Amino acid sequence: MRHALAFALLLAGCAPLSVDGPVPDMALQTRALSSQTLFGAPQPQPTQVANGQMVQDILELGFQLESGREIPRLSRFEGPITLRLTGRLPPLAAAETDRLLTRLRTEAGLDIQRQAEPANITVEFVPRATMRRTVPEASCFVVPNITSWAEFRAALRGPGLNWAEIIERDRALVVAPSDATVQEMRDCLHEEIGQALGPLNDLYRIAGTVWNDDNFQTVLTGYDMLVLRVWNDPALRSGMTKAEVARRLPAILARLNPRGQGGAASAPAANARDWVQAIEDALSSPRPSRSYQQAARALGLAVEAGWQDARLAFSLFLVARFAPPARGADALEALIQASNLYGALPDGAKAQAYVDLHLAAQALGVKQYSDVLGLTARAMRAARQAENGALLSSLMLLRAQALAAQGNTTEAARLRRDATPFALYGFGSDKAATARRDEIALLGAP
Repeated sequence: MRHALAFALLLAGCAPLSVDGPVPDMALQTRALSSQTLFGAPQPQPTQVANGQMVQDILELGFQLESGREIPRLSRFEGPITLRLTGRLPPLAAAETDRLLTRLRTEAGLDIQRQAEPANITVEFVPRATMRRTVPEASCFVVPNITSWAEFRAALRGPGLNWAEIIERDRALVVAPSDATVQEMRDCLHEEIGQALGPLNDLYRIAGTVWNDDNFQTVLTGYDMLVLRVWNDPALRSGMTKAEVARRLPAILARLNPRGQGGAASAPAANARDWVQAIEDALSSPRPSRSYQQAARALGLAVEAGWQDARLAFSLFLVARFAPPARGADALEALIQASNLYGALPDGAKAQAYVDLHLAAQALGVKQYSDVLGLTARAMRAARQAENGALLSSLMLLRAQALAAQGNTTEAARLRRDATPFALYGFGSDKAATARRDEIALLGAP
């Protein structure tokens, strides 16, 4: 389930900088370009995670729900899979869906097609306000054994919606907002259709996956496609126990990912429910002081547990996000540590780009223009590969501001012009794109 999280950061001397925009102007969304037009051919990077670790990850992703409840048996669709779009289709919904299905066929080896009639997977687009009256904490989600929003509403208090009781998947409903930006709509399609086809859990400890509630990854990654290919491999079948799947995974991964052979898994993670609760409290509290307190608690738990994975990096990021102005220096140090940690993790470059966005904003605020250029150059590559228009346009505007301050006004003007379609794709309106440009201009003001 993709949560509605906004990553705003307030440090001493800086205005809030987020990568999420307001509800889009849907009339203007017809001007937005598709992912294919904006980014060209997909650029998924092969995962750097070793096969030994992949075994542990797949078992944890596949045999446990986000709630912590165990899933006793593997479930998946068997045979060819069909998908249809219904509801109030937003602009580019069909184009983004078809692009995703092409990737699933070529990268994950799935036999999946879109059709107009009833299908195995139904994607229904519902107004955001309507959706949140029923499921307030989600921006999109997937449920089993359901084919429509009306059927879902009627079945809320009945049996059949429990993924842990499913043996072979036959039907699933993905609910996505009809009034989102193109990027948010695309992100929902990737995560929820991916979970309809594969594991159901989200894990904070894995950096390079859309199945992580930090929401840093926006499209299915090379890691995710390998997981889906393994999950749907002929050597597995619906109804297998966790132990049966565990015995077969090493041979499957050796065949599908020979470059991943030779690495070992880390020690199994201890129960992290206290840490997850602290993170959720930090993100949901309406009081900044409470959010900072819970982020600091999460960081303390991560350090005490000895973690060196994405959970520690995310804890550092949230401590920086919620730090009061008087703790600006500590927040900056936390950002630097988070960036370095993400950079050292397998598949961590795209999460690092989010942190580098805020580091570059800090550098611009103190007129360290060469640092802005170095940080944005690295982060822009990752943002483009991740097809994240909101992040990429923000980085381009930061870079343009630094170049203009150095006297390179021609290149700065080109970057601002080139950032416009990415901003419309990510933020959803000319007004939101202009607000982002003005926000960044203020950071570099004398």
